[in-house]
Amino acid sequence: MDLSRNKLVGCIPEELGDSPELRNLSLSHNHLSGNIPNSIGNSNNQLFGAIPQSLGTLTYINHLNLSYNDLSGRIPKGNQLQTLEKPTSIYAGNLQLRGEPLQKKCPGDGDAVQPPTSNDHEDEDHEEDKKEKILFYFVVLAGYATGLWGVIGTLVFKRNWRVAYFRFVESTKDQIIVVVAVKVARLKKRMQRTTNEE
Repeated sequence: MDLSRNKLVGCIPEELGDSPELRNLSLSHNHLSGNIPNSIGNSNNQLFGAIPQSLGTLTYINHLNLSYNDLSGRIPKGNQLQTLEKPTSIYAGNLQLRGEPLQKKCPGDGDAVQPPTSNDHEDEDHEEDKKEKILFYFVVLAGYATGLWGVIGTLVFKRNWRVAYFRFVESTKDQIIVVVAVKVARLKKRMQRTTNEE
């Protein structure tokens, strides 16, 4: 049964898992929310909480995709779940899931890796911000250096451009001096008129 991409909302009905003839169910790319019923799995929604232990006891399931939800806790063990294809990709995007077949182990699983704490996430975010800042400054400096050396290099190697550039700077400087001198002279005349009128 393919119910994907139908803009379904709300919880998954418990009754969907009661059909013994149901072999394949796709509910992906909807807007489903809530806990997974004891008899069903799903993908790419906003499902949260633990995967029910009863999912590991299903004997008729041959395909399961729980990827990209907000599931957490230990992945249930069951003979059927261990035989599914691409065992790690069916749980992808669920950052809080632990246990086999994922590398994130649960406490008590031998070489246990503790679940990441909020500090771990903050450290990762901080490192990512640092890398972005370094990259930003590198790009800015590279652009500045390229532009600066583009202008300076051109002036150094092209004599006629250098002469034209310095003539332009000289004439601009002269124009600015004339404008400032005229403004100062007018200002002095106004000040003299106001003092004479008083």
